[in-house]
Amino acid sequence: MRLQGKTALITAAGQGIGKAAALAMAAEGATVWATDVNGELLKAYEGVANVHTAVLNVLDKAAIQQQVAAMTKIDIVFNCAGFVHNGTILEAKDEDWEFAFNLNARAQYWMIQAVLPKMLAQGGGSIINMASVCSSVRGLPNRFIYGASKAAVIGLTKSVAADYVAQGIRCNCICPGTVDTPSLHDRINSYDDPVQARKNFIARQPMGRLAQAHEIAPIVVFLASDESVFATGNAYMVDGGMTI
Repeated sequence: MRLQGKTALITAAGQGIGKAAALAMAAEGATVWATDVNGELLKAYEGVANVHTAVLNVLDKAAIQQQVAAMTKIDIVFNCAGFVHNGTILEAKDEDWEFAFNLNARAQYWMIQAVLPKMLAQGGGSIINMASVCSSVRGLPNRFIYGASKAAVIGLTKSVAADYVAQGIRCNCICPGTVDTPSLHDRINSYDDPVQARKNFIARQPMGRLAQAHEIAPIVVFLASDESVFATGNAYMVDGGMTI
């Protein structure tokens, strides 16, 4: 039980990587607060040991503050909420840029700002942010807005880590490759030829397949646990070889 006695707060835990991470943390003994903007998705946690649920819109700063205030302790935060926009810079729209940076980066900034006082008072904590291999790590076609916003997440992560490294706070981010999630299914189905689109996503993975959400969860558990006590400010590639 690597997370016994720890309390974790996870955003976008209704499906995909967020859900896989919530279940993995709970299995390791953590008390998990699984949050999502979609309350219907959270019903899947009914009867799951160690998991509490709450509807949370991370685009609402006050709602984040209320959720954090309602928790007596927070040892782990996994900022998982995000959105992927398609297109090049010539196809980008200002409203899409604003939405992406609000959800992919600003929401993480708000969450970290809300939880830090509690973590500092407790003497430490682990913050895990969802970035992407598509970021400052690697440029991918037709991901202009997404790549820019996830590059911001890496910078945000390193800045928080640098400011609080001597105060027991660890801040890291994970950079997945292409993961077979409901979000990806939505993107694939938006193409004129979904079958070919899926083949294209698979083709950019050197392993020749998409990752599964449960294959990303172990790195989240590792970063949440004391096994990674000397690790901070890092961007961890979990990309099936995309950055070899």
